[in-house]
Amino acid sequence: MNDPIATFHRLAEQTELWLRDRLDRQAPGAEKEAAALLAELERRLTVLRTMPDDPARLRREPDDLAAIRTLRPAADHAPRPLDDAQLTSRMAGALNGRFAGCTLGAIVEMNSVADMEAHAAYDRMAFPPEDYWLTAASPSWRLRYLSGVPETYTRNRMHGVPVDDDIAYTQLGLLILEECGRDFTTADVGRMWRKYLPMAYTAEEVTLRHLREGLPPELAGHTDNPYREWIGADIRSDPWGYAAAGNPELAAEWAYRDATLSHRWNGVYGAMYFAAAIAAAFTVDHPRDALEIALGEIPAECAMAETVRWALDQGKGVRHYREARAAVEARFGEMSCVHTLNNAALTIFGLLIGGRDFTRVIGETVAMGMDNDCTAATAGSIAGAVIGIENIPEQWTRNFDDVVYSYLNGVERFSIQELTHRFLCFARGER
Repeated sequence: MNDPIATFHRLAEQTELWLRDRLDRQAPGAEKEAAALLAELERRLTVLRTMPDDPARLRREPDDLAAIRTLRPAADHAPRPLDDAQLTSRMAGALNGRFAGCTLGAIVEMNSVADMEAHAAYDRMAFPPEDYWLTAASPSWRLRYLSGVPETYTRNRMHGVPVDDDIAYTQLGLLILEECGRDFTTADVGRMWRKYLPMAYTAEEVTLRHLREGLPPELAGHTDNPYREWIGADIRSDPWGYAAAGNPELAAEWAYRDATLSHRWNGVYGAMYFAAAIAAAFTVDHPRDALEIALGEIPAECAMAETVRWALDQGKGVRHYREARAAVEARFGEMSCVHTLNNAALTIFGLLIGGRDFTRVIGETVAMGMDNDCTAATAGSIAGAVIGIENIPEQWTRNFDDVVYSYLNGVERFSIQELTHRFLCFARGER
Protein backbone atom coordinates (compact mmCIF):
# COMPACT_ATOMS: atom_id res chain seq x y z
CA MET A 1 0.00 0.00 0.00
CA ASN A 2 1.24 3.47 -0.84
CA ASP A 3 2.14 5.78 2.01
CA PRO A 4 -1.09 7.75 2.67
CA ILE A 5 0.75 11.05 3.12
CA ALA A 6 2.62 10.71 -0.17
CA THR A 7 -0.61 9.71 -1.91
CA PHE A 8 -2.46 12.63 -0.34
CA HIS A 9 0.15 15.12 -1.56
CA ARG A 10 -0.05 13.70 -5.09
CA LEU A 11 -3.85 13.80 -5.15
CA ALA A 12 -3.99 17.27 -3.56
CA GLU A 13 -1.58 18.67 -6.15
CA GLN A 14 -3.50 17.16 -9.05
CA THR A 15 -6.86 18.25 -7.61
CA GLU A 16 -5.64 21.83 -7.26
CA LEU A 17 -4.27 21.91 -10.81
CA TRP A 18 -7.47 20.55 -12.36
CA LEU A 19 -9.66 22.76 -10.21
CA ARG A 20 -7.70 25.82 -11.34
CA ASP A 21 -7.94 24.70 -14.95
CA ARG A 22 -11.71 24.14 -14.84
CA LEU A 23 -12.38 27.41 -13.01
CA ASP A 24 -10.11 29.36 -15.34
CA ARG A 25 -11.95 27.87 -18.32
CA GLN A 26 -15.31 28.62 -16.67
CA ALA A 27 -16.33 25.03 -17.30
CA PRO A 28 -20.06 24.43 -16.60
CA GLY A 29 -20.49 23.07 -13.08
CA ALA A 30 -16.91 23.87 -11.97
CA GLU A 31 -17.95 26.30 -9.22
CA LYS A 32 -20.52 23.84 -7.90
CA GLU A 33 -17.91 21.06 -7.88
CA ALA A 34 -15.44 23.34 -6.06
CA ALA A 35 -18.02 24.13 -3.38
CA ALA A 36 -18.82 20.43 -2.91
CA LEU A 37 -15.12 19.57 -2.70
CA LEU A 38 -14.46 22.24 -0.05
CA ALA A 39 -17.46 21.15 2.00
CA GLU A 40 -16.26 17.54 1.95
CA LEU A 41 -12.76 18.62 2.99
CA GLU A 42 -14.19 20.60 5.91
CA ARG A 43 -16.20 17.54 6.98
CA ARG A 44 -13.18 15.25 6.76
CA LEU A 45 -11.03 17.77 8.65
CA THR A 46 -13.56 17.81 11.49
CA VAL A 47 -13.43 14.00 11.61
CA LEU A 48 -9.62 14.07 11.89
CA ARG A 49 -9.64 16.80 14.55
CA THR A 50 -12.04 14.89 16.78
CA MET A 51 -10.78 11.35 16.18
CA PRO A 52 -9.85 9.71 19.51
CA ASP A 53 -6.48 8.08 20.17
CA ASP A 54 -6.00 4.39 20.79
CA PRO A 55 -6.69 3.90 24.54
CA ALA A 56 -3.90 1.31 24.79
CA ARG A 57 -1.39 3.79 23.42
CA LEU A 58 -2.61 6.52 25.76
CA ARG A 59 -1.95 4.18 28.68
CA ARG A 60 1.65 3.76 27.44
CA GLU A 61 2.00 7.49 26.75
CA PRO A 62 0.36 9.51 29.55
CA ASP A 63 0.47 13.28 29.99
CA ASP A 64 0.63 13.48 33.78
CA LEU A 65 4.14 13.68 35.26
CA ALA A 66 3.37 11.20 38.04
CA ALA A 67 2.04 8.68 35.51
CA ILE A 68 5.08 9.24 33.28
CA ARG A 69 7.38 8.48 36.18
CA THR A 70 5.46 5.33 37.04
CA LEU A 71 6.15 4.00 33.53
CA ARG A 72 9.88 4.71 33.50
CA PRO A 73 12.28 1.76 33.34
CA ALA A 74 14.17 0.79 36.46
CA ALA A 75 16.98 3.33 36.91
CA ASP A 76 18.93 5.27 39.51
CA HIS A 77 17.37 8.74 39.54
CA ALA A 78 19.68 10.23 42.18
CA PRO A 79 21.76 13.25 41.13
CA ARG A 80 25.08 12.23 39.65
CA PRO A 81 28.26 13.73 41.16
CA LEU A 82 29.76 16.68 39.29
CA ASP A 83 33.46 17.45 39.01
CA ASP A 84 33.39 21.11 40.05
CA ALA A 85 36.86 21.67 38.62
CA GLN A 86 35.53 20.70 35.18
CA LEU A 87 32.03 22.14 35.48
CA THR A 88 32.86 25.61 34.15
CA SER A 89 34.61 24.15 31.10
CA ARG A 90 31.76 21.72 30.46
CA MET A 91 29.11 24.44 30.81
CA ALA A 92 30.98 26.67 28.38
CA GLY A 93 31.39 23.66 26.09
CA ALA A 94 27.66 22.91 26.18
CA LEU A 95 26.61 26.48 25.42
CA ASN A 96 29.23 27.11 22.75
CA GLY A 97 28.56 23.66 21.30
CA ARG A 98 24.89 24.47 20.96
CA PHE A 99 25.62 27.83 19.34
CA ALA A 100 28.07 26.26 16.88
CA GLY A 101 25.80 23.39 15.87
CA CYS A 102 22.81 25.66 15.44
CA THR A 103 24.70 28.28 13.44
CA LEU A 104 26.25 25.68 11.13
CA GLY A 105 22.83 24.23 10.37
CA ALA A 106 20.86 27.47 10.27
CA ILE A 107 21.42 28.54 6.68
CA VAL A 108 20.93 25.02 5.31
CA GLU A 109 17.95 24.20 7.52
CA MET A 110 15.70 21.67 5.76
CA ASN A 111 17.96 21.56 2.70
CA SER A 112 18.19 18.22 0.93
CA VAL A 113 21.41 16.25 1.26
CA ALA A 114 22.04 16.76 -2.45
CA ASP A 115 21.62 20.53 -2.17
CA MET A 116 24.02 20.70 0.77
CA GLU A 117 26.58 18.65 -1.12
CA ALA A 118 26.24 21.06 -4.05
CA HIS A 119 26.55 24.04 -1.68
CA ALA A 120 29.77 22.60 -0.24
CA ALA A 121 31.15 22.00 -3.73
CA TYR A 122 30.32 25.60 -4.69
CA ASP A 123 32.09 26.85 -1.56
CA ARG A 124 35.02 24.46 -2.25
CA MET A 125 34.78 23.13 1.28
CA ALA A 126 34.67 19.69 2.85
CA PHE A 127 31.39 17.88 3.29
CA PRO A 128 30.30 17.04 5.89
CA PRO A 129 31.40 20.56 6.82
CA GLU A 130 34.48 21.07 8.97
CA ASP A 131 33.96 24.83 9.33
CA TYR A 132 31.13 27.30 8.71
CA TRP A 133 29.76 27.81 5.22
CA LEU A 134 31.46 30.45 3.08
CA THR A 135 28.27 31.64 1.38
CA ALA A 136 24.60 31.89 2.29
CA ALA A 137 21.98 30.47 -0.04
CA SER A 138 19.33 33.02 0.99
CA PRO A 139 19.53 36.69 -0.08
CA SER A 140 20.31 39.38 2.49
CA TRP A 141 16.80 40.81 2.47
CA ARG A 142 15.30 37.51 3.66
CA LEU A 143 15.96 38.02 7.36
CA ARG A 144 15.93 35.10 9.78
CA TYR A 145 13.93 35.63 12.97
CA LEU A 146 13.30 39.34 12.44
CA SER A 147 16.93 40.49 12.41
CA GLY A 148 19.33 37.75 11.26
CA VAL A 149 21.09 38.65 8.00
CA PRO A 150 21.97 35.34 6.25
CA GLU A 151 25.55 36.38 5.52
CA THR A 152 26.25 36.79 9.26
CA TYR A 153 25.93 33.01 9.65
CA THR A 154 28.89 32.46 7.32
CA ARG A 155 32.57 32.00 8.08
CA ASN A 156 33.89 35.43 7.18
CA ARG A 157 30.86 37.60 8.01
CA MET A 158 30.07 36.24 11.46
CA HIS A 159 30.55 38.59 14.41
CA GLY A 160 28.75 37.10 17.37
CA VAL A 161 26.29 34.20 17.41
CA PRO A 162 23.39 35.17 15.11
CA VAL A 163 19.75 34.83 16.12
CA ASP A 164 17.81 31.59 15.94
CA ASP A 165 14.82 30.13 17.77
CA ASP A 166 16.95 27.21 19.03
CA ILE A 167 19.06 29.83 20.79
CA ALA A 168 16.22 32.15 21.82
CA TYR A 169 14.49 29.40 23.80
CA THR A 170 17.78 28.66 25.60
CA GLN A 171 17.93 32.32 26.58
CA LEU A 172 14.26 32.33 27.56
CA GLY A 173 14.66 29.22 29.71
CA LEU A 174 17.29 31.01 31.77
CA LEU A 175 15.02 34.05 32.18
CA ILE A 176 12.18 31.77 33.32
CA LEU A 177 14.40 30.27 36.01
CA GLU A 178 15.73 33.66 37.11
CA GLU A 179 12.39 35.48 37.18
CA CYS A 180 10.12 32.65 38.32
CA GLY A 181 12.47 30.47 40.36
CA ARG A 182 13.23 26.76 40.40
CA ASP A 183 9.59 26.00 41.23
CA PHE A 184 8.26 27.71 38.10
CA THR A 185 4.99 26.39 36.71
CA THR A 186 3.62 25.84 33.22
CA ALA A 187 1.48 28.93 33.80
CA ASP A 188 4.69 30.89 34.48
CA VAL A 189 6.10 29.65 31.16
CA GLY A 190 2.98 30.96 29.39
CA ARG A 191 3.31 34.33 31.08
CA MET A 192 6.97 34.58 30.10
CA TRP A 193 6.13 33.69 26.50
CA ARG A 194 3.69 36.58 26.36
CA LYS A 195 6.32 38.87 27.84
CA TYR A 196 9.33 37.90 25.73
CA LEU A 197 8.29 36.13 22.50
CA PRO A 198 7.51 38.39 19.54
CA MET A 199 6.80 35.44 17.24
CA ALA A 200 6.92 31.66 17.00
CA TYR A 201 6.28 28.75 14.65
CA THR A 202 4.10 25.61 14.52
CA ALA A 203 3.08 24.43 18.02
CA GLU A 204 4.60 27.49 19.65
CA GLU A 205 2.83 29.84 17.24
CA VAL A 206 -0.55 28.21 17.95
CA THR A 207 0.08 28.33 21.69
CA LEU A 208 1.31 31.94 21.70
CA ARG A 209 -1.70 33.06 19.66
CA HIS A 210 -4.09 31.33 22.02
CA LEU A 211 -2.36 32.83 25.06
CA ARG A 212 -2.71 36.31 23.56
CA GLU A 213 -6.39 35.57 22.89
CA GLY A 214 -6.88 34.81 26.57
CA LEU A 215 -6.96 31.00 26.63
CA PRO A 216 -5.58 29.57 29.89
CA PRO A 217 -2.20 27.83 29.73
CA GLU A 218 -3.72 24.37 30.15
CA LEU A 219 -5.73 24.87 26.94
CA ALA A 220 -3.53 27.18 24.87
CA GLY A 221 -1.34 24.45 23.40
CA HIS A 222 -3.93 21.71 23.22
CA THR A 223 -6.63 23.50 21.25
CA ASP A 224 -6.60 22.96 17.47
CA ASN A 225 -2.88 22.17 17.49
CA PRO A 226 -1.72 19.43 15.08
CA TYR A 227 1.95 20.12 15.89
CA ARG A 228 1.96 18.66 19.42
CA GLU A 229 4.55 15.97 18.64
CA TRP A 230 6.79 18.13 16.45
CA ILE A 231 10.29 19.16 17.49
CA GLY A 232 9.46 22.52 19.13
CA ALA A 233 9.57 21.40 22.76
CA ASP A 234 12.68 19.35 22.04
CA ILE A 235 14.62 22.47 20.97
CA ARG A 236 13.61 24.13 24.25
CA SER A 237 15.19 21.38 26.38
CA ASP A 238 18.76 22.64 26.74
CA PRO A 239 18.45 25.27 29.49
CA TRP A 240 16.90 22.72 31.82
CA GLY A 241 19.82 20.34 31.25
CA TYR A 242 22.34 23.10 31.90
CA ALA A 243 20.68 24.40 35.07
CA ALA A 244 20.20 20.85 36.41
CA ALA A 245 23.66 19.61 35.38
CA GLY A 246 24.22 16.19 36.92
CA ASN A 247 20.54 15.75 37.79
CA PRO A 248 18.72 14.17 34.81
CA GLU A 249 15.48 13.66 36.74
CA LEU A 250 15.21 17.34 37.66
CA ALA A 251 16.16 18.40 34.13
CA ALA A 252 13.39 16.17 32.75
CA GLU A 253 10.88 17.59 35.23
CA TRP A 254 11.72 21.17 34.28
CA ALA A 255 11.48 20.22 30.60
CA TYR A 256 8.08 18.66 31.30
CA ARG A 257 6.77 21.87 32.90
CA ASP A 258 7.92 23.84 29.87
CA ALA A 259 6.92 21.38 27.15
CA THR A 260 3.36 20.71 28.31
CA LEU A 261 2.43 24.31 27.53
CA SER A 262 2.53 23.53 23.80
CA HIS A 263 3.06 19.78 23.30
CA ARG A 264 1.80 16.34 24.30
CA TRP A 265 2.93 12.73 24.28
CA ASN A 266 6.22 12.20 22.43
CA GLY A 267 6.59 15.92 21.86
CA VAL A 268 6.94 16.20 25.65
CA TYR A 269 9.02 13.04 26.04
CA GLY A 270 11.52 14.29 23.46
CA ALA A 271 12.09 17.42 25.52
CA MET A 272 12.37 15.41 28.73
CA TYR A 273 14.76 12.93 27.16
CA PHE A 274 17.20 15.47 25.73
CA ALA A 275 17.10 17.65 28.85
CA ALA A 276 18.05 14.54 30.86
CA ALA A 277 20.76 13.59 28.35
CA ILE A 278 22.30 17.06 28.57
CA ALA A 279 22.23 16.98 32.37
CA ALA A 280 23.89 13.56 32.30
CA ALA A 281 26.48 14.69 29.75
CA PHE A 282 28.18 16.82 32.42
CA THR A 283 29.07 13.63 34.32
CA VAL A 284 30.23 11.17 31.62
CA ASP A 285 33.11 10.84 29.18
CA HIS A 286 31.22 9.77 26.04
CA PRO A 287 27.92 10.98 24.55
CA ARG A 288 26.56 7.43 24.31
CA ASP A 289 26.56 7.14 28.11
CA ALA A 290 24.42 10.28 28.43
CA LEU A 291 21.99 9.00 25.78
CA GLU A 292 21.58 5.72 27.65
CA ILE A 293 21.13 7.35 31.07
CA ALA A 294 18.39 9.65 29.76
CA LEU A 295 16.21 6.68 28.81
CA GLY A 296 15.51 6.35 32.53
CA GLU A 297 13.41 9.53 32.53
CA ILE A 298 10.68 8.72 29.97
CA PRO A 299 8.07 5.93 29.71
CA ALA A 300 9.74 2.69 28.74
CA GLU A 301 7.20 1.79 26.05
CA CYS A 302 6.55 5.21 24.49
CA ALA A 303 7.46 5.79 20.85
CA MET A 304 10.29 8.13 21.87
CA ALA A 305 11.93 5.43 23.99
CA GLU A 306 11.49 2.89 21.17
CA THR A 307 13.12 5.36 18.78
CA VAL A 308 16.07 5.95 21.11
CA ARG A 309 16.67 2.24 21.64
CA TRP A 310 16.46 1.62 17.90
CA ALA A 311 18.90 4.47 17.13
CA LEU A 312 21.37 3.30 19.79
CA ASP A 313 21.28 -0.19 18.33
CA GLN A 314 21.41 0.85 14.66
CA GLY A 315 24.08 3.41 15.43
CA LYS A 316 26.60 0.63 16.02
CA GLY A 317 26.69 0.10 12.26
CA VAL A 318 25.92 3.58 10.90
CA ARG A 319 29.16 5.06 9.61
CA HIS A 320 28.22 8.39 8.02
CA TYR A 321 25.45 10.86 7.24
CA ARG A 322 24.07 9.08 4.16
CA GLU A 323 23.59 5.81 6.02
CA ALA A 324 21.98 7.67 8.92
CA ARG A 325 19.52 9.50 6.68
CA ALA A 326 18.67 6.30 4.79
CA ALA A 327 18.00 4.41 8.02
CA VAL A 328 15.68 7.14 9.30
CA GLU A 329 13.79 7.38 6.02
CA ALA A 330 13.34 3.61 5.96
CA ARG A 331 11.95 3.56 9.50
CA PHE A 332 9.82 6.72 9.53
CA GLY A 333 8.76 7.08 5.90
CA GLU A 334 6.76 10.25 5.19
CA MET A 335 6.75 11.49 8.80
CA SER A 336 7.05 15.29 8.93
CA CYS A 337 10.68 16.39 8.67
CA VAL A 338 10.15 18.48 11.82
CA HIS A 339 8.74 15.66 13.95
CA THR A 340 10.36 14.82 17.27
CA LEU A 341 11.03 11.15 16.55
CA ASN A 342 12.90 11.11 13.23
CA ASN A 343 15.00 14.11 14.22
CA ALA A 344 15.81 12.52 17.59
CA ALA A 345 17.20 9.51 15.74
CA LEU A 346 19.38 11.75 13.55
CA THR A 347 20.68 13.58 16.64
CA ILE A 348 21.63 10.27 18.23
CA PHE A 349 23.32 9.04 15.05
CA GLY A 350 25.37 12.24 14.86
CA LEU A 351 26.57 11.79 18.43
CA LEU A 352 27.41 8.13 17.91
CA ILE A 353 29.29 8.75 14.66
CA GLY A 354 31.24 11.68 16.06
CA GLY A 355 31.72 10.59 19.67
CA ARG A 356 34.20 12.99 21.29
CA ASP A 357 35.17 14.54 17.94
CA PHE A 358 33.13 17.75 18.08
CA THR A 359 33.66 18.73 14.44
CA ARG A 360 32.47 15.36 13.24
CA VAL A 361 29.45 15.40 15.58
CA ILE A 362 27.97 18.64 14.25
CA GLY A 363 29.25 18.21 10.67
CA GLU A 364 27.71 14.77 10.24
CA THR A 365 24.48 15.83 11.97
CA VAL A 366 24.01 18.85 9.72
CA ALA A 367 24.83 16.71 6.66
CA MET A 368 21.93 14.37 7.53
CA GLY A 369 19.44 17.15 6.79
CA MET A 370 15.84 17.43 8.01
CA ASP A 371 15.62 19.96 10.88
CA ASN A 372 19.39 20.10 11.00
CA ASP A 373 19.94 23.35 12.87
CA CYS A 374 17.88 21.85 15.71
CA THR A 375 19.54 18.43 15.62
CA ALA A 376 23.07 19.84 15.39
CA ALA A 377 22.35 22.31 18.19
CA THR A 378 21.29 19.50 20.52
CA ALA A 379 24.13 17.24 19.43
CA GLY A 380 26.58 20.10 19.91
CA SER A 381 25.17 20.78 23.34
CA ILE A 382 25.64 17.19 24.50
CA ALA A 383 29.06 16.76 22.92
CA GLY A 384 30.23 20.10 24.33
CA ALA A 385 29.10 19.15 27.85
CA VAL A 386 31.03 15.88 27.57
CA ILE A 387 34.34 17.23 26.23
CA GLY A 388 34.48 20.80 27.62
CA ILE A 389 35.24 24.07 25.87
CA GLU A 390 38.98 23.37 25.53
CA ASN A 391 38.23 20.42 23.23
CA ILE A 392 36.01 22.33 20.82
CA PRO A 393 38.20 23.32 17.84
CA GLU A 394 38.85 27.05 17.56
CA GLN A 395 37.14 27.53 14.21
CA TRP A 396 33.72 26.97 15.79
CA THR A 397 34.00 29.79 18.35
CA ARG A 398 36.58 32.24 16.94
CA ASN A 399 34.00 34.73 15.66
CA PHE A 400 31.56 34.56 18.57
CA ASP A 401 33.24 37.57 20.23
CA ASP A 402 31.48 36.80 23.54
CA VAL A 403 28.15 37.88 22.00
CA VAL A 404 24.99 35.90 21.26
CA TYR A 405 22.20 37.91 19.67
CA SER A 406 18.54 37.66 20.62
CA TYR A 407 15.12 38.48 19.20
CA LEU A 408 13.40 38.33 22.60
CA ASN A 409 11.40 41.44 23.41
CA GLY A 410 13.63 44.02 25.06
CA VAL A 411 16.79 41.89 24.83
CA GLU A 412 19.20 42.50 21.95
CA ARG A 413 22.18 40.43 23.04
CA PHE A 414 23.74 38.35 25.81
CA SER A 415 27.36 37.84 26.83
CA ILE A 416 28.34 34.19 26.39
CA GLN A 417 30.55 34.32 29.47
CA GLU A 418 27.70 35.85 31.47
CA LEU A 419 25.25 33.19 30.24
CA THR A 420 27.73 30.51 31.31
CA HIS A 421 28.05 32.07 34.77
CA ARG A 422 24.28 32.42 35.20
CA PHE A 423 23.63 28.78 34.32
CA LEU A 424 26.48 27.72 36.62
CA CYS A 425 24.74 29.44 39.52
CA PHE A 426 21.77 27.11 39.09
CA ALA A 427 23.90 24.03 38.45
CA ARG A 428 25.82 24.65 41.67
CA GLY A 429 22.65 25.30 43.66
CA GLU A 430 23.54 28.95 44.28
CA ARG A 431 20.16 30.07 42.94
